[in-house]
Amino acid sequence: MSTVKMMERIAQTSPRFKARMAGLSQLLEALTATFGQVIVPGKLFVMGSAAATATNILGHQQLFWLGFGSSLIGVIFHIVWAFLLYDLLKPVDRRVSSFAMFVILVACAVQALNSLLYVAPLSILTSGSATSTFTTEQLQALALVFVKLNTYAFDIYLVFFGFWLILIGYLIFRSAFMPRVLGVLLAISGLAWMLFIVPPFATHLFPVIAAASALGEIPLEFWLIIKSVNAQRWREQAKLAV
Repeated sequence: MSTVKMMERIAQTSPRFKARMAGLSQLLEALTATFGQVIVPGKLFVMGSAAATATNILGHQQLFWLGFGSSLIGVIFHIVWAFLLYDLLKPVDRRVSSFAMFVILVACAVQALNSLLYVAPLSILTSGSATSTFTTEQLQALALVFVKLNTYAFDIYLVFFGFWLILIGYLIFRSAFMPRVLGVLLAISGLAWMLFIVPPFATHLFPVIAAASALGEIPLEFWLIIKSVNAQRWREQAKLAV
């Protein structure tokens, strides 16, 4: 089945099913992206030491590749999550919903670039004769540069992701089929993630940002999976939007 036909079939399904699939996609994206872009790098990357980082990467290559695969799968789940929310919320405001979809596609593109940068350090350290003119210390330093670039790219992704959450929060707040408080909490989460527009400042406030993220994203996730949406009100708002 082609991707277009698959998306058409998703669009024709009931709003309650789409909401539950959106919540499930959100949960799976959170698990895979967190493991690939937070947990694994936290175990392998040592920002102040190129030698220690290189030793960790070369000594744990299976874990490294598992993190790469997990982060890449996270991008796929994120696109599915975004499309389902777009289709679910477009009766509220098609223009804002379309703009939100554009924003998250940019974020997912950065997230995919992140996955590419993720592989670079291992490629450099295991390139063999292709980099024979460099010393071991130079290769380790170059690998650490790409580790830092990966971190900066992830920060850029978080800014776009935060902006998307604000837009989705606005749409939920204006909807007639979901609790308004979920929209408010999600917008707070989005504002927190957007602090990564100034990474050093955001790093110092990360415990606060993490708390704000949990405050908005976890309730939405479980509401979509367990409670879903009010299908009758969704259909009424969809009719008014036509």
